[in-house]
Amino acid sequence: MSEQRSPVSLSRRRFLAAATVGGTLAAFGVPAARADERTLGVGEAQYQALAERGYNRRFQARPAKIYVPTTTEEVRGAVARAVAEDARIAVRSGGHCFDDFVDNAQTRSIIDLGRLGAVFWDEHHRAFSVDAGADIGTVYTALHRWGVTVPGGICLGVGMGGHVSGGGYGPLSRRFGLVADHLAGVEVVTVDADRTAKVVVATKDGPDRDLWWAHTGGGGGNFGVVTRFLLRSPGSDGSDPALALPKPPHSMLSARLILPITTEDSFVRLLGNYLGFFERHSAPGNEFAGLYAPLMIRTTGTGAAEMLILFDAETPDARARFDEFVDTVSDGVFPPPILTPVTGLSYPDTVNQVYYAKGANTTRVKVKAAYLRTAYSPEQLRIFYRYITDLRFLGESQLEFLPFGGAINAVAADATAMPARDSFMKMLIHASWRLPFDDDRYVRWAREMYRDVHAGTGGVPVPNEAYGGSYINYPDPDLADAEWNRSGLPWHAFYYGDNYQRLLRVKAAADPGNVFQHRLSIGRPDW
Repeated sequence: MSEQRSPVSLSRRRFLAAATVGGTLAAFGVPAARADERTLGVGEAQYQALAERGYNRRFQARPAKIYVPTTTEEVRGAVARAVAEDARIAVRSGGHCFDDFVDNAQTRSIIDLGRLGAVFWDEHHRAFSVDAGADIGTVYTALHRWGVTVPGGICLGVGMGGHVSGGGYGPLSRRFGLVADHLAGVEVVTVDADRTAKVVVATKDGPDRDLWWAHTGGGGGNFGVVTRFLLRSPGSDGSDPALALPKPPHSMLSARLILPITTEDSFVRLLGNYLGFFERHSAPGNEFAGLYAPLMIRTTGTGAAEMLILFDAETPDARARFDEFVDTVSDGVFPPPILTPVTGLSYPDTVNQVYYAKGANTTRVKVKAAYLRTAYSPEQLRIFYRYITDLRFLGESQLEFLPFGGAINAVAADATAMPARDSFMKMLIHASWRLPFDDDRYVRWAREMYRDVHAGTGGVPVPNEAYGGSYINYPDPDLADAEWNRSGLPWHAFYYGDNYQRLLRVKAAADPGNVFQHRLSIGRPDW
C-alpha cells in the first residue's frame, strides 16, 4: 500500500525546521538549493561539496548525478530517474557511514537527503514525523518544545536516516532503549518489480508491517530511500504529543575521569573494573540504568584513557551512586585517575555543552566492533594494551567502550531487526589517520588487533556466551572475508542473527530488483 505525503502536512513548523537545516548545511559549505538546482552534475558549483560530504576520507564517489531533493515527491522522482538510467543509487543522510556504502566507484547517483530536515507532530499518524536528513542535534532541539526526546546518539551531527535504520543508541538508551524501539512507522521510496518508484508508509500497527520491522535495525540502504520516520513510544496512543516519547531527565550530572598514563597492569585493572561494573549492572531497570560512561583509550603511546561520565540526576541518591561508580572503576589503578569537577546541567544544556558537537571529519578511517555479553579476559585486555601503545601508530586512533544493556535488554531479540538484546557493552576499534600512503598499515593494525583479541573464535566475535556479534552502523566488510573471519559463520550472523531470514523475505518483496545494495546489503553473498 502506498501513500503520498499530504501537502497539508507541510506546516509552518515544517518550513521553519527545513530552513534551519538549510542554514546548517550552508555553514559547512553546502549552499541551499534553488528550485532549478535539484540535480547536480560533475563540474557544477555545489557538486564537489556534496560529493565530499562523507565521513571517511578513504572513500569518495564521483557519481554522474547528485540529487538534492526537498520533498518526498522529489525523492521519488530522483529514484525513478536513476532507475530509468540504470544508474546505481546510494543514499546519504548525515554522511557518517564509516565504510564505502555510499562512496564507492559503482555509485552513479547519490540522493543527498541533507535538505529533508523537518521535525513536526503528525496529527494523522499521531506520531512525531522526523525527516531522514535531520541530524540528531536538530531532533533533540525540536522535540524539547514538547518536553520529550529520543534515546539517540551523543554525536549531534549524525543523520537520522542511517542512525534509526541501524537501531540507534546513545546516552539515554540504558534507560529508554534504542531509537528503533520508538519507531511507529517509516515513509520509504521503494522500487517495484516493474521498476516503478513509489512511496510507501509502513507502520507497526498497519500496512506493510514487515517493511516497518526491517527498518528497526536492518540497516540503511537496503530496502529503499527512507524519507521520514514516525516516532511514538510503545504504550502511547498518540493522543498527546507530550506523552508520545520519553521524558528526558530534568538535569544530568557530568564529569570526566582522566588517566594520563597507564602501565599494562593499571590498564588491565581499569578495564577490568569498568567492564565488570557494567556487566553487573546490565539488567533492565537496574539502579545504574541512568549511567552512560563511554571510555576512550587513545594511541598516545602511554595508554592514556578518558571517560565521559553522564548520570541521570533524578536517580535516587544520584551523587552517591556517581561516586560509587568512580570509586569502583578507580580501585587499585595506579597512578590514580583524575576526576574533573562534577557539574549538574539541565538536559538541554547537557546536550548542547557536553554531547559531541557536529563538525566535519578530515581523517581516513577503519572501524571494527563487537557486542560483549561477558567482560574480556585479562589476557585479551593485555592484547589491546600492546596494540594501543605501539609507538608506530601514534596519532588519532582510539579504542572505545560504549555502555549498552539496561532497557535495551528488555526487548525480545526478534521484536526488532537488531537482535543484540543481551549484551552490556560495545567495543569499537576506530583507526584514524590522514595520509593515503598509510592506508595499508593502519587498516592492518586494526584488523590484526581485532583478530588477536578474538583469536579463540576465529578472529571475530562469534555470537556465543561471551559475544553478541556486531553492530551494522559500525560496518566491517572484513566479516564477509574468509581471510579475516575464520569462524565459518557468514557476515550476516554477526549483525542480524536469526532475524536474517525474515530480512531476506522483506528485501525480496520491497526491492525485488536489488536496486539498493552495498557491500553488506541484505541478500549479498555470504562470502
